Amino acid sequence: MNDIIVGMDIGTSKVCTVIGQLGKDNQIDILGKGMEYCSGVKKGVIVDIEATADSIRASVHKAEQMANMKVGSAYVNIIGAHVSITSNRNCVAISAENREITQKDVERVLYGVKNVNISEDREIIDIITKQYIIDGYDEIIDPVGMMGVKLEVDAQIVAGKITSVQNIVKSVERTGIKVDGIVVEALATGQAALASDEKDMGVILIDVGAGVTDISVYKKQNLVFYNSLPVGGEHITNDISIGLKIPYTDAEKIKKEYRLALSSLIKNDQEITVNDLDGNNKKSVRISEAVEIIEARVYEIISLCKNLIDGSAAKGGIGAGVVLTGGGISYSDGVKEIAEEVFELPVRIASYKSFGIGQPEFATAAGIIKYISNRHKGSNFGSDITVQKNNRLPKESGFLGRVSEFIKKIF
Repeated sequence: MNDIIVGMDIGTSKVCTVIGQLGKDNQIDILGKGMEYCSGVKKGVIVDIEATADSIRASVHKAEQMANMKVGSAYVNIIGAHVSITSNRNCVAISAENREITQKDVERVLYGVKNVNISEDREIIDIITKQYIIDGYDEIIDPVGMMGVKLEVDAQIVAGKITSVQNIVKSVERTGIKVDGIVVEALATGQAALASDEKDMGVILIDVGAGVTDISVYKKQNLVFYNSLPVGGEHITNDISIGLKIPYTDAEKIKKEYRLALSSLIKNDQEITVNDLDGNNKKSVRISEAVEIIEARVYEIISLCKNLIDGSAAKGGIGAGVVLTGGGISYSDGVKEIAEEVFELPVRIASYKSFGIGQPEFATAAGIIKYISNRHKGSNFGSDITVQKNNRLPKESGFLGRVSEFIKKIF
């Protein structure tokens, strides 16, 4: 029985790999994890396949060593700037004389639901079934074996930019690892960062990475808005470097060491010694000078997120408030207060202690594991894993696994 899944997050500044499985308490048991710096991605776009592959290889190797396993395949993330999600419905008449729904009926209704208009530069990468409906009765998960005259499916069609998808697959396969599937980052991070009640009440999830900020809105358990901004933690560091006329490395060190995004939280506005921009001389700067720059950029990022949501159909009905995550800014004290001021809603910083990952950088990779596990309940759709003496764990499939295999066939 193979329920071990490999989740891989290819980000602007790093590649994170997590090997894990969903436990009985619906929490992820982390078997191995690895993180490696990545220089082949800029603002969420792969610009150097070889460099990205090298980072993937190193990240996977670290996870393999920790888990004492060999990874043969993985599920990989794709960010909001590269995908579009369209809701669609389809229905078919039940063909059997006794009106019993078969697997073939499910395949027919899924085959039809993918018929949506998408631009020529995109391809369908996933079909997310929200529910099946039999003769008007909804919220059905597995219709096979049930009786009815008409079978409907309510689904979300995920389309990815062809070049982005191909570059992701090429980068992973260059390391000898196969791609099990591509998971929308918001769906993965939402699994890790959000409670079920929050997704039901309405919640905004803001994930600030190094070069990209993902913004998603959940309502009634469904992802109703998803977009990205090409700004993140690297831009904050760059602002400090330019504003204080110091090297980028020193700016990054200040940001990480003091972890402040709000001037009013400074307790000791001391002077610190840093290198001058030319690297030949030393200079003194006050902590407040750096924090004021950080505060301005964080306020701008949060405000841009709000503007995107306010200009969409997802505006309003956010009963659970805002959740912040990502290594770009969630480390910094004061981010929560800035977000509360901008959105005028309750705000919390996501915690991943129950996942056993600690660092928010691993949230997406771990979230992929939980997303795939929850989506394929009752079936085994794990990754290709070899344990110790090449005792390979084969994949098996239940109903949802069979549906996923069908989706792979039609694409």
